[in-house]
Amino acid sequence: MSGTTASPAPAPARVIATAVVVAVVVNLAIFFLGGLAGASYAFTSPAGPATVAAVVVVAFTIIPLALGLTVVAVTRRWWPGVVTVALIVAPILEIGTIFALTLPADFDGPSTIALALCHVALVPVTVLALRRLGAGQLGAPAEKTRAAHRQSGTRG
Repeated sequence: MSGTTASPAPAPARVIATAVVVAVVVNLAIFFLGGLAGASYAFTSPAGPATVAAVVVVAFTIIPLALGLTVVAVTRRWWPGVVTVALIVAPILEIGTIFALTLPADFDGPSTIALALCHVALVPVTVLALRRLGAGQLGAPAEKTRAAHRQSGTRG
């Protein structure tokens, strides 16, 4: 008998909640460090001068991340390939929104850098969460292959 056992996949809700909490903590740290570095987070909105507050960073972290991961967690039951698609699409959206939202705004340099880093910080959190959701798929082809490989005793 092998000394390795497959660890049970965590519940999707736990994966999503953990990813959201980690992302919020990291983005708030970036936001407050940006403030210490001189970021004002002020910009001009159609309604006039405005400022990005910490609560906005929290909301803009939680809503898309939780929604996206939830869609993947539900959809993967019927379309296992959604995890692979999300692993490609999510980072593109996370980085793309820097170019679509952050850079076009008239933020000062430190604000632009800090807010862009908030977008970048989502990439590893999202990728790790998606990989955990993919590992939790019953009958996932890659896991079946690895299990069969372990049982056959072949090396490689």
